Amino acid sequence: MTFSEAEKAAIISIWGKVAGHVEEIGGEALERLFLSFPQTKTYFSHFDLSHGSKDINRHGGNVLNAIGNAANHLDDLDNALSALSDLHAHNLRVDPGNFRLLSHSIQVTLAAHFPKEFNASAQAAFDKFLSAVSSVLVSKYR
Repeated sequence: MTFSEAEKAAIISIWGKVAGHVEEIGGEALERLFLSFPQTKTYFSHFDLSHGSKDINRHGGNVLNAIGNAANHLDDLDNALSALSDLHAHNLRVDPGNFRLLSHSIQVTLAAHFPKEFNASAQAAFDKFLSAVSSVLVSKYR
C-alpha cells in the first residue's frame, strides 16, 4: 500500500503526539478493546486486566511502539513488521479479526486525546495506515 505525502505527514504528525505517551494511550486503547469486545481478552488470561493495570499499560505501550516503528517505515511496512507478523501468525495465533477491532479502539482513543489534531483527514490517513499494518500482520497466516 502506498501513502500520499499528505497521508504520510498526517500519520507522522499524529504519531508525534502519541510517542511520549505510549503506555498511557496504548493501555487505554487496550482497555477500550477489552471492554467493547470482551472476546479479545482470551489471549490475555495471564494479565491483570483491571483498570489501569501495569500489564495492560505495558502491553499497550508495546503495541503502540510497534505502530510507531511502522510509522517510521511507511514505505517498507512488510520488512518493518516481519518479525511481529511471524510472532502473531506462528506463535500467538491471534484471531486476525482482532487487529481490526484493535485498530478501531486505537482510533477512538486517539480521537479522545487529540480532538483537534485527529480531524477527518488525519483519521482517514491513520485508518489507512492501521489497515495496512493489520494486512501485513495477517499476511503470514496464509
